[in-house]
Amino acid sequence: MFFLVDLERRIHMPPRQFNAKLTDSLTQRLMQEVEGSFAGRHGFVVMVVHLHEPIPHGELDHTTGFAVFPLKYKALVFRPFKGEVLDSVVDKVTQHGFFADAGPLKIFVSHHLLPPDMGYDAQAECWRSVDGNDLIAKDASVRLRILGLKIEATEISATGSVRDDYLGTVDGG
Repeated sequence: MFFLVDLERRIHMPPRQFNAKLTDSLTQRLMQEVEGSFAGRHGFVVMVVHLHEPIPHGELDHTTGFAVFPLKYKALVFRPFKGEVLDSVVDKVTQHGFFADAGPLKIFVSHHLLPPDMGYDAQAECWRSVDGNDLIAKDASVRLRILGLKIEATEISATGSVRDDYLGTVDGG
């Protein structure tokens, strides 16, 4: 789920920032560019933990006049795996299932992967168990298992299930 990984990024800096605080400026620019972004097979970058020292010398980009610094850093990343159990928040409910978010991960749970005693209530736009104890509606907390992952160039999406033991709605308290 969460991992510390070593990553690299080329940071372009304008000449006006070449001063005594260049390291701070590079660190700030790195954080702005990578935190919250998708890093391919590594997953989503949550935060930059450490910038490896010493900072390498920059190279001049002759087309822009900027200096390019190849920075190496350690980052905390969120990388989901098939079979993993996650707590999520329901974003949208439809008659075909529901969509939930676990941080930056979008997960779809089909109505085929809900408990058999749940039915769709079109008026309330929710899934409700026959006994009324379980309710899956917008903003509800749901524990689910990831069944499949789709990794694209800029994002990961998943399919999930709440049909196993200990999965389903989670009390907020």
